[in-house]
Amino acid sequence: MKYRREFTGELLGTFILVLFGCGSVAVTVLFGAHQGLFQVAMAWGIGVTLAIYATRHLSCAHLNPAVSIAMVIGRRMSPKRLPAYLLAQFTGAFIAAAVLYGLFGGSIAHFEQIHGIVRGTPESVQTAMIFGEFYPNPGAASVAVVSFPLAFSAEAAGTFLLVLMIFALTEGCNVGRPNHELAPLFIGLTVASIICLLAPLTQAGLNPARDLAPRLFAWFSGWGDAALPDRCGGFVIIYVLGPVAGGALASLIFVRLLAPLMATDADVCACEKQNQRSRGWPGK
Repeated sequence: MKYRREFTGELLGTFILVLFGCGSVAVTVLFGAHQGLFQVAMAWGIGVTLAIYATRHLSCAHLNPAVSIAMVIGRRMSPKRLPAYLLAQFTGAFIAAAVLYGLFGGSIAHFEQIHGIVRGTPESVQTAMIFGEFYPNPGAASVAVVSFPLAFSAEAAGTFLLVLMIFALTEGCNVGRPNHELAPLFIGLTVASIICLLAPLTQAGLNPARDLAPRLFAWFSGWGDAALPDRCGGFVIIYVLGPVAGGALASLIFVRLLAPLMATDADVCACEKQNQRSRGWPGK
């Protein structure tokens, strides 16, 4: 298979990210293991950091379709690689959901039994949220009022911030970026910070693979309409198209506006050549 190395890296990295991230939601819902949003957000951030460190020698460790599409738009990655990246990311997320269900399936069933929840009914969103996101966040305070436009805007804005920070943390022209070895840590902290901000509204998906693949697994596993409550595709628009739109906008703004401002006229060419060599663009 062409791009086998990249496919393996993206599959493994997305698997790690979703397993740790959704796992933190699972143990919070089922056992109350984490107290407060900050702990869950940090678990997600640590998962992202570990996933990047584990796989960036295999692929670019995007682990997110919105990031991969943004990289193509920003000419940071060849479009030829995109199908392999997307397939690996969705596959890795689906496998992680299956493993998570293998670990906690019995506990989920017991939780539903003692709380009188019938899987597939609207009330079973309380357990379906382990896999996919919902708005307003079922675990947040009831004061949260989230309309469809607001949910879309929140997901787009959150992914905009994430992709903008990824570009800034890996841009050779940005002299303020941390050491290359520390970039994954700061990307993980970025994810945690965005979750702290947006999770009360939409659970802060920020990643089409992280949402859609586990959501489909939940649908196959008996949650049915509870996993996909909007038959008009509204959840796909919010949690798939929203992040893609936000990431694409961040890519355009960074590449066309911010990156040129970071470099002086004298070192633009040298900086861009260095970036192209490190990213394998063009020709790969």
